[in-house]
Amino acid sequence: MSGVHESQQDVDIDLGGLFGAIWRNRMRVLLATVACAGIAFAGASLITPKYKSEARLLIETREPAFTTGQDRAQGGEQPAFDEAGIASQVQLLQSADLIKQVARNMKLYELEEFDTTAKPSAVSDVLVLLGLRKNPLDLPPEERVLKEFTEKLTVYQVERSRVIAIEFASKDPRLAAEIPNEMAKVYLSLQSGAKLDTNSEATRWLEPEIANLREKVREAEQKVAEYRSQSDLLPTGDNSTFAVRQLNDISTELARVRGERANAEARAESVRAVLKSGGSPDTLSDVVGSQMIQRLKESEAQIQGQISDLSTSLLEGHPRLKGLRSQLSGIRTQIKAETQKILSSLENEAKTAELRETQLTQQLNKLKADTARAGEDEVGLKALEREAAAQRQLLETYLARYREATSRTSNNATPADARVISAAVEPTEVSFPKVVPITVVGGVAGFALSSIIILLAELFSGRALKPTAAAAAATSRRREEEEVVVETPEPVETLEEPVVHADREAFREPVVPARSLLSDMEPEDEDEEEPEVAEIAAVEAEDDEDYSIAAVADYLVENEIPVAISVSPSGDRGSAATVMLARRIAQENRKTLIIDLTGSACPTRLMAQSQFLPGITDLLVGDAAFGDIIHGDRLSDAHIIPRGNANIRRAMRGIDRLAMVVDSLSDAYDTVIVECGAAEVEGVRRLTRDQQMDIILSLPGADEDEVVDLLTAFGDAGYSEIVLMTGEAKEPPGHPGRRAA
Repeated sequence: MSGVHESQQDVDIDLGGLFGAIWRNRMRVLLATVACAGIAFAGASLITPKYKSEARLLIETREPAFTTGQDRAQGGEQPAFDEAGIASQVQLLQSADLIKQVARNMKLYELEEFDTTAKPSAVSDVLVLLGLRKNPLDLPPEERVLKEFTEKLTVYQVERSRVIAIEFASKDPRLAAEIPNEMAKVYLSLQSGAKLDTNSEATRWLEPEIANLREKVREAEQKVAEYRSQSDLLPTGDNSTFAVRQLNDISTELARVRGERANAEARAESVRAVLKSGGSPDTLSDVVGSQMIQRLKESEAQIQGQISDLSTSLLEGHPRLKGLRSQLSGIRTQIKAETQKILSSLENEAKTAELRETQLTQQLNKLKADTARAGEDEVGLKALEREAAAQRQLLETYLARYREATSRTSNNATPADARVISAAVEPTEVSFPKVVPITVVGGVAGFALSSIIILLAELFSGRALKPTAAAAAATSRRREEEEVVVETPEPVETLEEPVVHADREAFREPVVPARSLLSDMEPEDEDEEEPEVAEIAAVEAEDDEDYSIAAVADYLVENEIPVAISVSPSGDRGSAATVMLARRIAQENRKTLIIDLTGSACPTRLMAQSQFLPGITDLLVGDAAFGDIIHGDRLSDAHIIPRGNANIRRAMRGIDRLAMVVDSLSDAYDTVIVECGAAEVEGVRRLTRDQQMDIILSLPGADEDEVVDLLTAFGDAGYSEIVLMTGEAKEPPGHPGRRAA
């Protein structure tokens, strides 16, 4: 894994440091919270209060009782409104025609609230005169009222219901309640009127249609009658023609005649059989039923009785007996004759029935032919009857609809398909603005915004980052493995109590030589031209011979020096003074950056959270990126680029890149201070590349001879802007804090 990735993964976010930063800036957070809450309170108090009221309508099918029963009987019950139907009613309530009707009824165009452009301001008049704005008075009053009305109106469907809510906001609580009620009233009137218009239109349309249908029905029925007459298809009242009825009657009569014939033949045959066999005809029903034979039988019985009575007293040859026997024989002869007559009568009856059957058969055959012809003619008759029946049914339907539509032309007969279930009432509480909630939200927003700004500043400055344990251990191992050639260490001079830190053990290290990274650069060719000797300049403060840290800071700030090279021949004590200088410049609200090029990493120990953070050497060898090496100072708003953890000799091979890095950083920061430590003049020349930069000689506690020698050496090297900083005028306080190193 590359060094860049390593540098991005060897630090963690210090949550304690983030919240500690918020606590340190608690006064700023409190002021921001109070300021935002005050602004929100003032703004909410200045806004004109608005009141809201709401009326609710239930959309349902409403029909009068006298029509509902009829519709249900005919299967014409109307379905309930669906979602699309409810949405259509919402759009109808928001229509311009309905709003204009409400505005006319309530004379809203006379109210300033609904026609704010009727009294334009001076600024508006000027804009109209210059042609930058269209004159609002060019629009008719109704259009201006419509625009204002629409902005205050809210119509919506209550979720999962057929209820529509009409909500209106107004400065006047009375209007906020009256307008929704008036809208509901106008809406119901429009709905009822629409039904009345529908019924009236239906009546006007049905009247000529009914007259036309009546004429068509009359013509169709006349055609049916004429066709019946021409085709002899006279109706008999039971959905049959005369021919069919006659055919049925003859068939019935023929069956009856055939039965009578068969009956007569059977009776004659029985009489003939009795006479032929010589039997007594008394057993025959026709003989028994004959009155003549019955009287003869009675006479025969009387004579037979007389003969029996006289036989006991008279002889067989007695004339009396002979006369009686002669009468008895004559009566019996008459009985046979009468029986023969009955037989002849039955035979005649059978013949008559046969003749009748023949006639009926002939007539039946003729009627069959006539019926077949009538069936063909009946096809056309039925077609004419169907046409007449269809026209008649349509006429009856139109007549029923006409009577229904006529009965619904009155106002009370057609109620609207909606009703008010909740009328708007005059509100007593302001709907907007809610002063207390707005003030609370403003305060919370101020607190959140200020806290976020502080957190972002801590994160981007690097002060909220801390190295991980694994990264610190890896860096220690890498530094132990590197073979770095250094000079014999000398005692490090330090300022008294240079820094107070919560964890003193974190910066307690072995003493290192007071040398510079520039001392490890490879020497250049010595064929360069000698620079011209320039005039030596020093800081001129208000008081003569004031070379303090404050004076140097004022000089850099007033002259807006972008880049300054700090050389500390005295070692860590001079580097500590440079750290104090950077912090003092940062107090002037200038973006300040210090680059640590010292061998002892003194600025890194004093400013950074850890001395093992990636720094300038890691950038020069390519193990870190720009964003990974810039960190925030622990005690000020200044930033620092630590020395780093890479091989120093390898890093100093990229001294040319170092000059480019410093130039790039000067574009992002107001003041860039390069702390070189105990660097030599030749090393500084390699860094500046003959560019005229301000040189700061940090010599706290130095004698005059040493100062003169150093000024002479840098002056001979061609540096004209040399600033001396001795730190004698303003020494660090006994208990250094954010303002001291």
